[in-house]
Amino acid sequence: MVPPAVGEGGPATGRAGRPVPLERLFDNVGTSDDADPAAADLDGAGNSLSARDLAAAGWTPGRALTLDATRLEWPRSAPGRPDNLRANGQHVALSGTGDTLTFLVTGSSPGRVGPGAGGSGTVHYRDGSRSTYTLTAPDWRGGPLATKAVALPHHNTPAGQRHEAVRLYAVSVPLARGGAVASLTLPADPGPDADLHVFALAVRPPAADWSGTWAASTSGLPPVAGGGGGAGEGWRDQTLRLVVRASVGGPRARIRLANTFASVPADLAHASVAVRGTDAAAAAGPVPLTFDGRPGTRIPAGAQAVSDPVALTVPRGADLLVSLHLPGPIDAAPVHAHAAQRSYLSPAGSGDHTGDRDGRAFTGTLTTWPYLTGVDVAGGPGAVVALGDSITDGERSTPGANRRWPDVLARRLLSRPHGPRYGVLNQGIAANRVVTDRYPGDGVSGDVGGVSAQHRLERDVLAQTGVRTVIVFEGVNDVRSGTSADAVIAGLRAIADRARGRGLRVLAATIAPCAGFPGCTPEVDARRAAVNAFLRDHRGSFDAVVDFDAVLRDPDRPERLLPAYDSGDHLHPGDAGLRALGDSVDLRLLTPCPP
Repeated sequence: MVPPAVGEGGPATGRAGRPVPLERLFDNVGTSDDADPAAADLDGAGNSLSARDLAAAGWTPGRALTLDATRLEWPRSAPGRPDNLRANGQHVALSGTGDTLTFLVTGSSPGRVGPGAGGSGTVHYRDGSRSTYTLTAPDWRGGPLATKAVALPHHNTPAGQRHEAVRLYAVSVPLARGGAVASLTLPADPGPDADLHVFALAVRPPAADWSGTWAASTSGLPPVAGGGGGAGEGWRDQTLRLVVRASVGGPRARIRLANTFASVPADLAHASVAVRGTDAAAAAGPVPLTFDGRPGTRIPAGAQAVSDPVALTVPRGADLLVSLHLPGPIDAAPVHAHAAQRSYLSPAGSGDHTGDRDGRAFTGTLTTWPYLTGVDVAGGPGAVVALGDSITDGERSTPGANRRWPDVLARRLLSRPHGPRYGVLNQGIAANRVVTDRYPGDGVSGDVGGVSAQHRLERDVLAQTGVRTVIVFEGVNDVRSGTSADAVIAGLRAIADRARGRGLRVLAATIAPCAGFPGCTPEVDARRAAVNAFLRDHRGSFDAVVDFDAVLRDPDRPERLLPAYDSGDHLHPGDAGLRALGDSVDLRLLTPCPP
């Protein structure tokens, strides 16, 4: 593993002399009241963020924002007051110990949509060492929606408000592993044509003694169904009871929620967690959850929330019930669309049933996981992330039976007599791609194929609790959609480079065959074969390669799945094929390099 470049020597003073807290260095007014747009000038042409739009998204002055597992604070400044700095080599005071530094940033160019802004800076550690980092912020008016922290529908101009979306970004960079940060030097001024605006920064804390035991990726923001009703009815004062399968166990638990892709805050009144009994009934009374000591929380648009830990013995391999009371109204929600698991909800207007042990109130069903993105347990050696598409997501597997290949891998890890028993986090999204976005990353949409694996890597892999290793099994949807083999290879290498730069072990899986599925032409198979040839011949790009193609293909017709493993559609393996994938992973390959 290659950590950030680290040198010796005392901390540099930088152009700003002694380090100063970020807010004391603010030199730019980026937010204006809609009634006084001339009071701010983010981009040097009189344009600014709308304070009303920020408030509507839940980004109010001084608001704590958890973004990519890092707790940041939106500036406390009132509209028309300095709330960000333009990076120009300032020496910023900062403390914390961890492996990652997260910035809340955006780029601008005077009066136009620019390419973004960035540069290199230096982190200074308490022991006198330092490391370098590269920070790049997309443009606030033209950067990608798929990677934004939040998008606002307007921006203010000297002539009034303009209906054009603007973006803010959470961007993370690696630190020297376990380094105790004393300060950092920001990148130099990128020049007269661009500015790099920094609103907040913080060190992402280490997972400590926590391991992820279950996870799911947010795949889109579709309209939601009411209690037992049709799509679009929405949720009104009702309780969701979500069923998830733990991998590793532990004596304490916490949940992770996310309001990814949303434009408005999500209000949660109450939540609980329990070991499942039968159907929607708990084996014992559900344990109430709190958030910073309160029974509920408001999750700003694009942000996450982590519950306080509770004492709950989570048996390994057990089903859990996570109950969320949503006062609503909610007409669209961030979800993982293909759960391959039935969950439950109470009728509209039925109120809080998070404390119910029996399941009689839960008369409706769900086949998605809204808001819930993770469950962590205390203890354990960490987790393995499976980053993939519909085959990893378990499409065409038996619903409710937990027969996805990551489930098979989890059971093998739990039963191994020696070696770390990692949690397994399934970050598969049906229809997902490596290179291009199916869902654009913003707005209510029926497309729940997610943003690309590259665009979701920080959220779904690098920021996961206790992640040690990632298995990347994607690409078939890219080659089926016409993406070149070279582009897929470049995307897989970029994922590996970023993950290895954070100290993770990266396994790449070859792409399985799909001849017989609509659109899987000989040209598609040629692109698939080219990607697989690269993976097999260029193992130095990854820590190991797992040959899922060899496991699933028919030896007599290698462009097709083996009939015994085919679910019937010629693209997705059935239960037997998924079991073969999970059984084929050499568990010794999952152990990361020592620090």
